[in-house]
Amino acid sequence: MTNIAVFGGGCFWCTEAVFRMFDGVVSVAPGYAGGTKANPMYDEVCGGETGHAEVIRIEYDPAKVSFRTLLTVFFATHDPTTLNRQGNDVGTQYRSIVLYTTPTQKEEAEAFIREVEASSKEGGHVVTEVKPLTEFYEAENYHKDYFARNPEQAYCNLIISPKVEKVQEKFAELLKANHS
Repeated sequence: MTNIAVFGGGCFWCTEAVFRMFDGVVSVAPGYAGGTKANPMYDEVCGGETGHAEVIRIEYDPAKVSFRTLLTVFFATHDPTTLNRQGNDVGTQYRSIVLYTTPTQKEEAEAFIREVEASSKEGGHVVTEVKPLTEFYEAENYHKDYFARNPEQAYCNLIISPKVEKVQEKFAELLKANHS
């Protein structure tokens, strides 16, 4: 049996590329969630008028990877202290958000955030939203597996590749055999 986790931490091309590497992750789909407009399109989400964030929907096997481990990777691969921004990506669609699918996920996410805030030497306040997942809208096909299909694209080279390399180094023991 698998579980679902939904995270938004900036551009979904980046987060999708990161989470696809992990053992126990069955699938990762980029999409939109957390807003109010039904069936939003990419241009609408980018315009910031839908309330949605760029997110990924992770189907995972909890016998192989825990929700806490996914949270650890999520918080290690984006800046949860910047409001509506990740690097050069600015707007509410790039906000840090955990959209929980169970009450246990809500409790774990809130506890994890408290731990992150308590461990911060600088006293950084985590701005990550924790909200129930009401609806997930899968992104258009051209967004799926974007990094794998476009490794030479400038954004992929400059932004995604270094992030993927950092994750491969930091979390090597958690990666699928073909990603180590």
